[in-house]
Amino acid sequence: MTELHALSATELAPLIKGKKVSPVELIETILSRINQLDGEVNSYITVLPELALEKARHAESQIMNGVYEGPLHGIPVGIKDNYETKGIRTTVGSGILSDYIPHTTATTVKKLSCAGGIMTGKLNMHEFGGGLTNTNPVYGHSRNPWNIDYSPGGSSGGSAAALAAGLATLATGTDTFGSIRVPAAMCGIYGLKPTYGLVSTNGVLPLAWSLDHAGPMARSVSDVALMLNVMAGYDAEDPGSIKTRATDYTHNLSKGIKGLKVGVPSFFLQGLDPEVEQLFQQALLKLEELGAMVKEISIPQLEMSSFSNYVITTGEAATYHYEKLQQIPEQYASDVRTFFTAGVLTHTPQYVRAQQVRRSLTEAIKKEFEDVDMMVAPTIPITTPKFQDDWIAQNLAITKKCMPFTSPANVTGTPSLSVPMGRCSKGLPVGMQFIGNHQTEKLLLQAGEAWEQTDPLTNTLEK
Repeated sequence: MTELHALSATELAPLIKGKKVSPVELIETILSRINQLDGEVNSYITVLPELALEKARHAESQIMNGVYEGPLHGIPVGIKDNYETKGIRTTVGSGILSDYIPHTTATTVKKLSCAGGIMTGKLNMHEFGGGLTNTNPVYGHSRNPWNIDYSPGGSSGGSAAALAAGLATLATGTDTFGSIRVPAAMCGIYGLKPTYGLVSTNGVLPLAWSLDHAGPMARSVSDVALMLNVMAGYDAEDPGSIKTRATDYTHNLSKGIKGLKVGVPSFFLQGLDPEVEQLFQQALLKLEELGAMVKEISIPQLEMSSFSNYVITTGEAATYHYEKLQQIPEQYASDVRTFFTAGVLTHTPQYVRAQQVRRSLTEAIKKEFEDVDMMVAPTIPITTPKFQDDWIAQNLAITKKCMPFTSPANVTGTPSLSVPMGRCSKGLPVGMQFIGNHQTEKLLLQAGEAWEQTDPLTNTLEK
């Protein structure tokens, strides 16, 4: 049998339910790997061995007595460190909050816990979610398990790295301008930025209120679906939460994509690294082999998505951090301080114009969905970068390069699923994203499942 740490929740659930695998055994395996490997990978800020083992023993007792809570019962879950956890420090990747102990728990964490998930710890992240590389001068850089000299992506880099290294079975992330999808792409895992408001952000410390999305990350599409079944749903405590009918995202997951109309916006074909372009063209051919009808489309408004995302993100982040940026600016990481300070300089007309662009882009994309079922694009235009000595300049440059590809789904609030597309000639993962209309997560997951069956990470470009 495959080693426990490498099994998906989908594979583990029937084994746990059938009493063939003990939650205690599983948690001990994960904790042992964290102890062995996380000194290099640095995916966790806070590991919770005692709490995790206590919860595992309780889960085992429940199951032995015939009480089974569902497919997440006894499954190890890593929680990004911007989700509040009562009585457990929540740093948001910043030294400023190194001693912050919340009195409440984020809605999503409560839901995962009630479903039987076992929190293994709080995962490393780019400070306050303000970057895409997961460099962190306070808690140390998270590193890519495929090659520790390279970035895992950010800001949910600890989540992606933990999954890729087998240090968690499931993980949570957040995405304001790509922070679930960028690390998913760089670490070769699956990450979903859902429809805005589908998953509660209550208890998630904000980067930019009107753009923040919470979502699931996992090593398989079926695991993403299992998590979304638990995480999705209306929350009266979240002003942005939407009311929607309950959906089983695992139902009919293997439907396939035959006959699906897939649009490739020409905007996403510009400025690609050669190896990203090569893998993407191969992926388009593979999608056609799977039965999809692929065509190039034009959405001129995409040219303005980065402007909208950048102005709104920095403006809202600067508002949230305004006092601290005035009082203790030196306590912010240099790249994050630069990013947030740009928002302090934003004028009201710029912010309003950014929101107007947002509306225009949303309307343009919704119109395009009258002709296509979903869109596809590289998750980011670059291959996974190696850490550079001048990481401050590198971080800002990577945000500038990646934001045009990730920001459209944030600005419009549409769902986007990042899947592995293959590996570059250096052996590092490269990602592709499926973008859908609002509340079409089920369709994206079905497409992702069909794609996963092609075993994309075995496709490595030659040097």
